[in-house]
Amino acid sequence: HVQLVESGGGSVQAGGSLTLSCQVSGLTIRDNCVAWFRRPAGKAREGVAAMRPPGIGNTYYDTKVRGRFTMSQDNAKATTFLKMDSLKPEDSAMYFCAATSECGYWPLSDVRYNYWGQGTQVTVS
Repeated sequence: HVQLVESGGGSVQAGGSLTLSCQVSGLTIRDNCVAWFRRPAGKAREGVAAMRPPGIGNTYYDTKVRGRFTMSQDNAKATTFLKMDSLKPEDSAMYFCAATSECGYWPLSDVRYNYWGQGTQVTVS
């Protein structure tokens, strides 16, 4: 049974920071693609950041968050993180963690991801 559980969401003022965590069980994140997606209210889900094995040097960011968000992994803790700095109101969304054994050519597309968390809400005002 594969389970992904996000945490760390909340409400912050513009310019603030949050770090989201996703604890993954049932698969080894070292050997899988993991990603963060978000769904703003009333809008479609979009890719935020993704990491392809072996991880470092294979991280992808959407242009809207590049330079502000940083994705990382702690394999020992089976956890992936999304550190979000300089948050903007347009970053407000439900953030989801996802995983797949095959992230495909473009890992920020959600079509390959078959394991998903329930999401954590981020609100920036």
